[in-house]
Amino acid sequence: MVNERESVTAKICAFVRAWHSNRARHKIYDDYLAYDMLGKEEYDNIYDLISGGLDGTMQFSKEDTEQIISEYFAPIPLSRIHFNESRLADFAKENGKIQYVICGAGSDTFSFRNDNEDIEVFEIDHPDTQRYKLEKIRELEWNIRRNVHYVPVDFEKERMCDKLLAAGFDTEKKTFFSILGVTYYLTLDVFTDTLKQMAELSALGSAVVFDYPIKTGRFPRRVERLELMTEALGEVMRGGYDYNDVSRALYGLGFQIDTYMPPEKVQKEYFDGRADGLKAFENVSLISATYTAGYDYE
Repeated sequence: MVNERESVTAKICAFVRAWHSNRARHKIYDDYLAYDMLGKEEYDNIYDLISGGLDGTMQFSKEDTEQIISEYFAPIPLSRIHFNESRLADFAKENGKIQYVICGAGSDTFSFRNDNEDIEVFEIDHPDTQRYKLEKIRELEWNIRRNVHYVPVDFEKERMCDKLLAAGFDTEKKTFFSILGVTYYLTLDVFTDTLKQMAELSALGSAVVFDYPIKTGRFPRRVERLELMTEALGEVMRGGYDYNDVSRALYGLGFQIDTYMPPEKVQKEYFDGRADGLKAFENVSLISATYTAGYDYE
């Protein structure tokens, strides 16, 4: 199972959403509350971390820093959150009253941007990370809506299923599960255990969305450099998955892939024609799958 402790890379992803929303003329995804949620001090700290080469051993110019953000850190978070929330909007329109489970919610701001009262939101995260977020929300004096539930889970000691059920999760209601940015650091077996818990909770017609890195023999230069950057931050990527293995894992749990976007489709959908140099990562795919059959957990 995934141990969703707050990480530096998660903070960088939150920074990217704020940076893009504040600066981009043509937005891939507009998280207009990201900057407020992150706060000026943390936003500036992440910018300084990147401009200092992540380890403080160098100092990039403003132009070089923004090039690094655009080339290495922005493309993956922006494309996957657009894909995820577009799919969520369609899912809610099709099914009426639904549940939305955000695994590793971090600084996600959906619950404050959402105006659809038919979406019951469950934010899952490590207790320390969630406590920090709730303190930020209190400082901002934002009102937490009645259809939003914060579910702290210590994955080393607790099961996501048990904690969700205790928080009021309804196994009879169709649910949209989002698990973004975690497959990079997990073996497929460990990630499959996460999907298994989702299947265990899912009513027929529920859905899951995630991104994953493709397993290839030789990575392009940009992919190799991003792996080195994350390793320098103490977060080691695991090399990726093969699509056939991913599809078999989903099928074995009762999920059918309804949307598959390999890198070339991600590029065409979100990045073609842009003048700012943003390009899809060469090894990242997006998947949406629907739960269509019961799973035998014995």
